[in-house]
Amino acid sequence: MWLVSMFDLPVDTAEARKQYTRFRKGLLKDGFTMMQFSVYIRHCASDENAQVHARRVQAMLPPDGEVRLLLITDKQFGRMQVYWGKRRRPPENAPAQVEMF
Repeated sequence: MWLVSMFDLPVDTAEARKQYTRFRKGLLKDGFTMMQFSVYIRHCASDENAQVHARRVQAMLPPDGEVRLLLITDKQFGRMQVYWGKRRRPPENAPAQVEMF
């Protein structure tokens, strides 16, 4: 399961840039990785785990701008079409699950 955070935040003032940086660093600290500019993804082991991370993102929302969270399954994520120029590339792989024994 993947949690996608897409945002469009203002950076027109010093305070807005500070809020943008704080939000972006918060995403990185919570395990998100940059997929594209203003699009960050995080793999979650379950729906419950995804809800935890969605609440963390909600807790660090900046006062202005738009943030969208999208939750999609591994299968839906794997069906994404990714192009670099005209060449098609596979989407990111889900991280391997930790085995305890």
